[in-house]
Amino acid sequence: MTPMASGNDPAPSSTPPAPLKYGPPISIEAARRVMVAAESEASANGWPMVIAIVDSGAHLVMLHRLDQAPLASADIAQRKARTAASFRRPSKAFEDALAGGGVSLRLLAFGPDLIPAEGGVPLLENGLVVGAIGVSGMQAHQDGQVAKAGARVLAPE
Repeated sequence: MTPMASGNDPAPSSTPPAPLKYGPPISIEAARRVMVAAESEASANGWPMVIAIVDSGAHLVMLHRLDQAPLASADIAQRKARTAASFRRPSKAFEDALAGGGVSLRLLAFGPDLIPAEGGVPLLENGLVVGAIGVSGMQAHQDGQVAKAGARVLAPE
């Protein structure tokens, strides 16, 4: 016999949270602050990386390739940033979904710009997506650490 739920048990949530809304494109001044914070995190750890910042329309605003960063990382960082801006969620969400397999494998058909790897994070101002940061050059969790360090400048956790 299955116990019945009491009146104090929270009801399961079947409604997903509302998607983030787009805001105006990130300003160059804000992009510089994000870039400085991300570069500082990468440098503090000795990680050669590429950091890309796109606006709310997923257009490139800023790209920095740190010394000795892999050449391929320039493209990957931009694609991670475009993934985060276009879908208004971290690229890690797609990494996690693919790891689950099953129906989530359909993500592979979403196109060449979707990067299902940690390192792309939406940039929020006043709760609105103004752009995204993408980082590539090290292991995915390290890329994510640097991207989050940049994103915290605009929306502290």
